[in-house]
Amino acid sequence: MDLVKMGVVVLVAATIVITVNVNVVKADTMVSGTVFCDQCKDGQISLLDYPLGGVKVLMACPGELGDFTLLREETTNWLGTFTTSFAGTLDMSSCRAQVSANGQGCGAAAGPAQDFRLRFRMFDTETYTIDPLIAQPAQPSPFCPRSSPVPPPLLPPPVNRLPSADCPPQQPPLVQLPPLPSLPPMPQFPPMPQLPPLPALPPLPPFPSLPPMPSEPAFEASACPHQMWMMPQHKCYWNVLSPDLKVAIVFGPLASTKYGTNITLRESMFGRGDPYRTLLREGTTALLNSYNSIQFAYQPLDVVERVNSALTSGSIQQVLLTAFRFIMANSGQTGNVTCRFTTCV
Repeated sequence: MDLVKMGVVVLVAATIVITVNVNVVKADTMVSGTVFCDQCKDGQISLLDYPLGGVKVLMACPGELGDFTLLREETTNWLGTFTTSFAGTLDMSSCRAQVSANGQGCGAAAGPAQDFRLRFRMFDTETYTIDPLIAQPAQPSPFCPRSSPVPPPLLPPPVNRLPSADCPPQQPPLVQLPPLPSLPPMPQFPPMPQLPPLPALPPLPPFPSLPPMPSEPAFEASACPHQMWMMPQHKCYWNVLSPDLKVAIVFGPLASTKYGTNITLRESMFGRGDPYRTLLREGTTALLNSYNSIQFAYQPLDVVERVNSALTSGSIQQVLLTAFRFIMANSGQTGNVTCRFTTCV
């Protein structure tokens, strides 16, 4: 009987702890996306397009009658991205976003609207992303590749008029063309003299064997976790950022205030157990991956901005969410890629 009472007490205590923890975490719905200038007006994102800052994005959701109602208006930052949040866990799978058609950005036309896409749900938090939005100029840029010319429209067929007593059919008179003049006979040229045969050329010396082409990891899709970056046999991949480089220099003064001025990139890779140290570890790993592969999920400036944005928020939930996104990208789950590391010579 005493064991039963003790089990009831433990169960009640566990329920209270779980309830307190759930109440501490605030439910939130986050939405993010990017706006590009479609310079060639082809409706696709290419190397000629660039992100647009200071552009207004309209977000709308269907109402009770099925018509879309404007929910919020956000402005992109200098990198062309926007992020907003809504209180509570909301079902926004039917909502859409579009660039405001007011002549801002690179032109006067807004591209098609894009649907909200649910990425993941964790800690009573839902995260939605939006496919790249575009704004288009009035005319394509002159350096864009030109499409094939449009064939001229077909002429309409002639109108057949039925003959009548008042208007008999008339045939146009035939025009007699003058005869073609006869061409003069071709002059006869003497035959060409036979040239002597050319002497045989000496054989060419054999070409030297070329060294094998070096691998170009920067053009391959690759994503490696922090454990792979810390292995001694992979030290040659620290070719852009030195392991002894200070975190304050790479991530800026806000990071130096949080982590100190003496911590190096190598030391930042050992952070664990603390949300802020986990954010720094995964942010450093994502920065190394972005320099190692141009097809990585994040670009270097994007990684630095996201780390500083999480530090500025002062929210443990935002810090954990940013670290989780970096973990997904560094492990290759974002984009379904693998680590391309080989043993350094």
